[in-house]
Parts: sequence; structure tokens; C-alpha cells
Amino acid sequence: MLSRNLRYACRRYSQAVTFRTTESSPTQQTDNQFGLFYTVNKDLCKQLYGHGGLPKSYTKQSKTFAETAIMVRQPALDIINCIKVSDLNKPAIRYVLYGEDGTGKSMTIAHLLHYAFEEGYLIVHVPWVSDWLRRVLRHKEMANSLTREGLVDLPLDAAAWLLHFKTQNQHLLKSPEFIVSKEYVWSKREKTEAGAPLHELVELGIARVKYACDVVDAIVNEVKLLSNCKKCKTFVAVDGYNGFFNPLTRIKTSTKKKVAPEEVTLTTSILELTKNNWTNAVMVLSTDSIANPDDDTKNYLPQHLLYRKGFDHLDPFVPIKVDRYTDREFLTCASYYRDRLWLRGPQDMETELKLTSACNPFKFMEQCAPL
Repeated sequence: MLSRNLRYACRRYSQAVTFRTTESSPTQQTDNQFGLFYTVNKDLCKQLYGHGGLPKSYTKQSKTFAETAIMVRQPALDIINCIKVSDLNKPAIRYVLYGEDGTGKSMTIAHLLHYAFEEGYLIVHVPWVSDWLRRVLRHKEMANSLTREGLVDLPLDAAAWLLHFKTQNQHLLKSPEFIVSKEYVWSKREKTEAGAPLHELVELGIARVKYACDVVDAIVNEVKLLSNCKKCKTFVAVDGYNGFFNPLTRIKTSTKKKVAPEEVTLTTSILELTKNNWTNAVMVLSTDSIANPDDDTKNYLPQHLLYRKGFDHLDPFVPIKVDRYTDREFLTCASYYRDRLWLRGPQDMETELKLTSACNPFKFMEQCAPL
């Protein structure tokens, strides 16, 4: 058991700890804000995360707290500092987040999305790869690709992603420099002329769902070209990236044949996007064992989760570990929960929760919910 003096010290520290920062812009956050919460504006939160990007459990908690507060953690600060000193004229740098389940990889991406927005990046964000490849799909949500033989389209998912892309970048897509580089022919009657605004291409994919997957592929090519021409700088974020290399999916054709991830057109588009053969871009990808649900080894290292094919595709990359809460972060989070009246009871309870949750952010949030 913990000594009485240690429990007393923890109680005194938790009472005195500051858990908020008034610096709400990630571009200005430094080590001075480490471990503190900042609040994201409601309108901006809706724009950035309205179609995905925050874990469902965290979204539910944010509604209860009537605010979206993100903790400034070291992995996000490290990547932000690296981006600031990087030469974007060189091939795109790929950062790979990894760590145990529930340590905050998705929240780190959410924080970095806010940074990218503040810095004027064009955002290309896939909230969770397994939503495309692991959900049980009805046959009517699938279609054989008319332009890429042997591949299948997920038109509804593609259209939903295009809406997400449009919402996140609505302030940039109106730029007169964002134009289509070549003509795209969709049918005998429908085509997108060279020089048309990029947002028209996006709108076409949303309105004409059967073309959505091909529009996503066109968007990937146009974004890479725009970045190479220095008409924009691009921030690519993909959560659960290793899902693209998991040999098992739940997608089946009408003949009950299982579809491999590489046989899905959305997969080929995002894999093309995450090559480092272009410039003026930054990529943040996460690997998560939840994206490999059939793997019970509990190994969270990228080399294991990406398999050989995925590791070779990303090599070289910069690995960034997202770890459990430090003592400071844990007490900051506990103070925030008390401020929101989410955590009540004697101060000694925090010491017990620290032990039972092992400072895992998700487990701590989960244990506090019914208290």
C-alpha cells in the first residue's frame, strides 16, 4: 500500500495543478503548454472533425462536457517542431505514430489536424481505414470498377470521404489556383474540363456517387501536382494505416469471394498518396492493433502491424511513440475531470485510479465514466 505521506503529496499536487492553457493555437504551443488542455472552437471542431477524426468515446464525453478539449502532448509537439524546421522542397516526410491501445494516437492526429489547418495546409484525412475495409458491407454498397479491371469500388464510402475533404478544406478550395490539370471523361455526356475549379470535381463525386471512387483517384493526382507546383502545401493524415495491409477483410463480392485490401480502389488511391515521390507535403500515419483485430499477439510495433509489404512501402519513415500518461499528464487529466464534475469523491481516489488504469488514457477515461 502507498504510504500516507505519498497519498498526501498526491492530493496536495492535484489540488494545485493547472490543467488549462489559454493558448488555443497549436502553432504557438511549446513545451510550456505540455500536459495542459486547450479548447477547440465549436465551429472549427465541426469543420475539422464533423465527419470523423475524434474517437467515438471521446466525442460522447465532449458532448457531456459541452466542450472539446485536447491535451497538448509530447508526440504532437515533437512532430510540430519537426515540421517547422523541415525543408518541404525535399520528398515528403512520413511520421508513423505507434503505441499501445488507448494511449492517444487518434487524439494526436486530431491535434495535428488543427495545427495543419492553422498553418494553411490542404488537408487529406482518412479518419479510420477499417471503416472502409472491415465493416460488413451489403452487396449494394459495392460495385466492380469500370475503369480499373479486377478492382471493386466502395462508392458510398468514397462520396462520404469527398464530403469530409470538402468540409475540411472549404476555405482553400475556393482559391483560383486550385484548378484541374487535365480533362476527365466520366461518360459520353459527362466530363470535367481541364482548367475547371477543383471544387467542381469534388462536387461531382458527391453528387454522382457512381463516379466517387474515380474522383477520389483524380483528387489524389491533382493534389500531388498542386503540391509539386507549390500552389499549396498538403497535410496527409491516415488513422489505422496498417489496415491497408491486413490480409483479412470483411468485404465480399456477390459470389461470396473475399476481397483483399489491394483489390479496393480506395486502397490504391491512398497508397499512391502516401508514396514519398512528391514534395511540399507532410504525412502523419498511425498503426494500431485494433485495425488488425485477428492478431492477438499484442505487438504494437510498426514492423509487426504493417507486415513486410506495408513496412517496405513506408520505408523510410520517422517512428513516433505515443506512450501512456506521465505523472504530470495524469494529474492534469484528473483535475480536468474534477472541474467537469466527472470525477468526484475523495482525492485518494486518483491514486487508486492511477494504479488500476496504469496511466492508460482510454482506460482512465473509461473507469471515470461510471464514477
